[in-house]
Amino acid sequence: MRLRANDTVLVLKGRDRGKRARVQYTLPKQDKILVEGVNLVSRHTKPTGTTRQAGIIQKEMPVQSSNVMLICTHCTNPTRVAWKNLADGTKSRICSKCKEVIE
Repeated sequence: MRLRANDTVLVLKGRDRGKRARVQYTLPKQDKILVEGVNLVSRHTKPTGTTRQAGIIQKEMPVQSSNVMLICTHCTNPTRVAWKNLADGTKSRICSKCKEVIE
């Protein structure tokens, strides 16, 4: 998966199209990511245990990783991610537009 936690992404599809937000965590086996404030749904819940409040709760749900695009930290544009092996032997992500290392 080309996205990681704490990356900034641009939402390309859905009702939250155009929003820029931070990735909270990734679900690589499902090819999904959880993005802050994106894909909010209402869940009707019963009280469970001591901590849960009953009622309608707004909750973030994961989105498909193909529906977002990484924002480069150097050029601040949405970009595709390329991979490059550096001189020290590590594999790193590269911005396809400005050719800078994304980390």
